[in-house]
Amino acid sequence: MKVTRAVEPPIPLCQRLLPGRLAGLSVALLKATALEIAILAGHLLLYPSGVFQERRAPAAPLPSRDGPAQLPTEAKPPVVLLHGFIDNRSVFVLLRRSLLQHGHRQLESLNYSPLTCDIRAAAELLGRHIEEICERTGSERVDVVGHSLGGLIARYYVQRLGGDRHVRTLVTLGTPHSGTRVVPLADAHPIVRQMRPGSDVLMELARPAPGCRTHFVSFWSDLDHLMDPMKTACIDHPDLMAQNVQVSGIGHLALPVHPAVATGIRQALDAPRTGAAAEAEAGGLTVA
Repeated sequence: MKVTRAVEPPIPLCQRLLPGRLAGLSVALLKATALEIAILAGHLLLYPSGVFQERRAPAAPLPSRDGPAQLPTEAKPPVVLLHGFIDNRSVFVLLRRSLLQHGHRQLESLNYSPLTCDIRAAAELLGRHIEEICERTGSERVDVVGHSLGGLIARYYVQRLGGDRHVRTLVTLGTPHSGTRVVPLADAHPIVRQMRPGSDVLMELARPAPGCRTHFVSFWSDLDHLMDPMKTACIDHPDLMAQNVQVSGIGHLALPVHPAVATGIRQALDAPRTGAAAEAEAGGLTVA
């Protein structure tokens, strides 16, 4: 039998209608959107469980002067989890589990009110919370993971309120470090206006911060449509020890949930910190 023409495999409709690169992007966007919807539905179910502040862990017993310590010293500092705008600590359910499974035994969450109207006031509240954790646990420093607005609040505490004394590493997930222009109608809320490019708060964060001792790691996604422009979730400041990690294939809500991002967060928290400055690494993480 003579073959005159091979039968071509079926091609997805989006690839027939769109150029190759655009079609690939559209497929990734569809997958990311479907994942965002699924995560949102699940988060709405969990949301009531995180409305109230979590119960504080009891302070560890102090070592006896007459003998060895009652408990071994924690090798890893406490980790403070800070949620985003109109959210609560329930967003970190999966991340908490991942951190616990990998040796981070001291995890704390802070709920701030959705009626909070000032990033500065929220940063002061975070500072009091971290100082209380340090006093209760005996740890001099903590690590912080902030999602979206939570990362901006934590950064303000570190840079403007002397929080670099207590924060060893700050990991931000989809945080508008340079401001976002998305959803203009949301400007009715004062804290949204503070997240706009050129706001007074962002101008303060752009000021010199010589000697800042905190190491920053920012995860940003190329499909995060709450960041406009998307690279606003990167940290660009000459005085900060900052590493920006691009995440490909997921959206804003998936950043504190996806297991691949959780792995990246653990690596950021467990990485040794040496030298006075950190190299800006062009890291990347593909989860699609």
